[in-house]
Amino acid sequence: RPAPMKKSAVPDLSRRHSIGATFCPVVGATGFLSSLASLRLIGAVAPAKTDYKALVCLFLQGGNDANNLIVPTGNDYAAYAAARSNLALPQTGLLPIAPKTSDGRTFALHPAVPELQGLFASGQAALLANAGTLVFPTTLAQYKSASVPLPPQLFSHSDQQVQWQSSVPDKPSTTGWGGRLADLVNAFNTNNQISMSISLAGTNFFQVGNLVDEYAVTTNGAVTMAGATSNATSLDGVRYKAQKDLFAQSQPGLFDAAFAGISSGAISHGELLASVLAGAPTLTTAFPSTSVGNQLKMVARLISTASNLNLKRQIFFVQLGGWDTHASQLDSTDPTAGTHAGLLAQISAGINAFYNATVELGVASQVTTFTASDFGRTYRSNGDGSDHGWGNHQIVVGGAVKGTDIYGKIPTLTVNGPDDTGQGRWIPTTSVDEYAATLATWFGVSGTDLQTVLPNIGRFAHPNLGFLS
Repeated sequence: RPAPMKKSAVPDLSRRHSIGATFCPVVGATGFLSSLASLRLIGAVAPAKTDYKALVCLFLQGGNDANNLIVPTGNDYAAYAAARSNLALPQTGLLPIAPKTSDGRTFALHPAVPELQGLFASGQAALLANAGTLVFPTTLAQYKSASVPLPPQLFSHSDQQVQWQSSVPDKPSTTGWGGRLADLVNAFNTNNQISMSISLAGTNFFQVGNLVDEYAVTTNGAVTMAGATSNATSLDGVRYKAQKDLFAQSQPGLFDAAFAGISSGAISHGELLASVLAGAPTLTTAFPSTSVGNQLKMVARLISTASNLNLKRQIFFVQLGGWDTHASQLDSTDPTAGTHAGLLAQISAGINAFYNATVELGVASQVTTFTASDFGRTYRSNGDGSDHGWGNHQIVVGGAVKGTDIYGKIPTLTVNGPDDTGQGRWIPTTSVDEYAATLATWFGVSGTDLQTVLPNIGRFAHPNLGFLS
């Protein structure tokens, strides 16, 4: 049995939430029992480890058309070009890749991702083919006959975002798989003073847990109240101190006390993080001045301060919108340009800079970045773009990644073929559960505890896809 949890590992619920966090404490029997259940999860984990690990979820909000991220070449290119029509990328300019394992087909990457091509070739990046939300493994025959349960609202943005981030598509869920993971491994952290789950993109479902919720920061650092950085004798400084003093007063009602406690904790956390970041080492790695670049730069800065915050495990959430490319997906005069190309270029350059920063910090093998997205998109063009699909390809980057390979199975790229539910909406051959379980295992979750994080993992054959060492 693991050693008993030390008292210091129990979080102080009155002080752990930031401005921007989604959690609101429930005072009463329900909240108390929920907390007890979560504490039992923490007690099942081994004592705090001495190593550091971080997961960085890069969510591509809107549904990335990965059919143009990984493109068939050689003898399969003509069929691709015919099926995709005006969405097809010219064969000249595609970036070839040479996966270690092959299904007999050859593939290349979009021209906008040369940095990803380099990471793939040097072994720091892998591709996961045709992953998606599944209740059970599903064949085309089962889909057509409705003989197995399917994820509800398959092609709905909001539903599929929640299902990807919760990994529980068959029933309502109040937590995300990142939140449940944090609940389980938070005991690895010793006297952590802020949440191990940090979001650079505001509130999200992925990081919602029973004990650990996201601490929302901006690309400039902690979210603070007006006057926090003002001179103490200035009007703003005086107001700021008065507000702090007000929250510190004894409150007569439960709601007042809870509000004051959360607000006071948010203020102290903001002050703490601002102080820690002020002493963070200056990174020499150059980041692109883009949404993803700025978010990942702050993640790198936060990772550099993890030891000062007594954090051995961290989970980050980064997001980029704009992937719902029903129209103007490609530039009409240049198929290698347009909305989709710009988005891919942004994540390629951002991920590359972030990986280089982890090398600079000496933690490249301890940080894994992975993409997720609402769903894939149709293989068949709608005339100006692509519509909502299902299975999709994902990217995994880090020093622990067994790179230069494609994991999972790229579908038969034929509209109305054996993997198509219609219009080129591929049935996933790898579940979100299997993808998440592989990441959770690397993060330190034992096989016996995987179902705590991923309740449906027992339905699938591959709880470890093998892309991490």
